[in-house]
Amino acid sequence: MSQSKLKIITNGILTDNPTFVQCIGLCPTLATTTSVANGIGMGIAATFVLTASNIVISILRKIVPDEIRIPIFIVVIAGFVTVIEFLMKGFTPELNKSLGIFIPLIVVNCIILARAEAFASKNGVFDSALDGIGMGLGFTCALTLLGSVREILGAGTWMGTPVVSFDPAMLIVLAPGGFIILGCSMGIFRAIQAKAAKMKGLGATPAEARPAGCGSCLMAKFCNRDAEECGEAK
Repeated sequence: MSQSKLKIITNGILTDNPTFVQCIGLCPTLATTTSVANGIGMGIAATFVLTASNIVISILRKIVPDEIRIPIFIVVIAGFVTVIEFLMKGFTPELNKSLGIFIPLIVVNCIILARAEAFASKNGVFDSALDGIGMGLGFTCALTLLGSVREILGAGTWMGTPVVSFDPAMLIVLAPGGFIILGCSMGIFRAIQAKAAKMKGLGATPAEARPAGCGSCLMAKFCNRDAEECGEAK
């Protein structure tokens, strides 16, 4: 695999991680990371939908009119969400029950639609598949990490196996604990990015290295508006 192809994959895991850098898809992130199993299950399901929908949207990109591209994207995504939901109901019913409504809600997951609009609709099939895999892996890794921390500190277990002897803090598996762990994880991730950038001689984190205006906005790649419409020019 060429360096450029590998960079597409690593971009979703390290440079532009959807959870820790782009801060999208946080609703399922907070809701499903009360345990490692839930986090991994959600990550795999999202990765399947993301990769499959990226491939199909890339194939259709030249024949879908711009005016109706978003509805078409949603229909494609919904189709693959239905497939993964049926598969989970048939082969992992307990996990499907545990994740509940968040499997169908993959249809409106910001990560899926954002990659369809920002990447798959503008690039070839192979690159789009790699982008889906990379972003999916980045999302899965983030969910696994958050789920591990929350399950260990909040329940004293990892994958259901007791691993600590101290009394767990139930706050960690509740919503406030989810925000606390997510915020701390984001801070650590960005600090590591800054350290890596400094070691490479860049002297700034990726966000800080972006130019002013729309270039400094994390959502710039997903937005069709110009700086004046966003109020950046004022």
